[in-house]
Amino acid sequence: MVAHLLPPQLHVFVRDWLSANNLLLSGRDGYVLIDTGYVAHAGITAALVEGARGTRGAKLARIVNTHGHSDHVGGNAALVRRHGCPVAVPSAEAPKFAAWDGKALLYDYADQRCERFPVDETIDAGSTHVWGDLEWRALAAPGHDSGALVFWNPEHRVLVTGDALWERGFGFVMPRAIDPAAMGEARATLDLLATLDARVVIPGHGEPFADVGAALERAYSRLAALEADDERVARHAVKVMFTYSLLDRRRFPEADVAAYIDRIGFYRDLNAAILRMAPRDLATLIVDELLKAGAIRRDGADLVPAAAEAG
Repeated sequence: MVAHLLPPQLHVFVRDWLSANNLLLSGRDGYVLIDTGYVAHAGITAALVEGARGTRGAKLARIVNTHGHSDHVGGNAALVRRHGCPVAVPSAEAPKFAAWDGKALLYDYADQRCERFPVDETIDAGSTHVWGDLEWRALAAPGHDSGALVFWNPEHRVLVTGDALWERGFGFVMPRAIDPAAMGEARATLDLLATLDARVVIPGHGEPFADVGAALERAYSRLAALEADDERVARHAVKVMFTYSLLDRRRFPEADVAAYIDRIGFYRDLNAAILRMAPRDLATLIVDELLKAGAIRRDGADLVPAAAEAG
């Protein structure tokens, strides 16, 4: 447990893999929420925020997002309706939102849902902000997402990493055949995070952790393995994305998987560029490896997540 390492005005809501973690910061200028989870869990996010100590009857002053993926911004629209608060996103992500680019944001392109929301403010890499009466530096963290930011509080050495670093890994990175820059960007981001001497990391998924050196070592090791094998990157990406869609859908007819991955652009493009497998063979690979890993299970003719997700 690392709660004793966090300033008292920080409230961390650890979620699951469908909804990213949320960080609520309380200060004299109101409450700021970093990331809002997936759209299916927007009501849970609202309840967590409003149930936090001292927030009863209070309104959010601002929503801040680390990046634009659906598990981080899916509650934005509902919370804006509820609180009338502005939304601040990384400057590099703003054009994607303005165009509501479902491919760049991995929404419909990857069979993910997200309710459109207004963008009121942008956050530049290198800028400094006061949230929860604490100073936060916004630092560019591309790799998993080209426009992502992390937020660093040097006073307490607290680092909010989104999907740039977890205790055991990081968010998937696109293979070079799809995004030639992503792998190098992910390494540069790890190099940056390693210079910060963080005491505690609040990741996008999983519990906050204090053994930052060990987490970075694991991340570098994983990245090196991915850098050496584009096919491995592609296989990992399609398995991650299918697992995520299954968490959202709750069940999926196994007989329909081949047609599904041939229809959804994310799978179709990675397959065409790298894996070059017949859709039925790719479907078999995805299902067999996820079953072997214990990430999914069969329930009659359907595939379901191996464990229930609570939000």
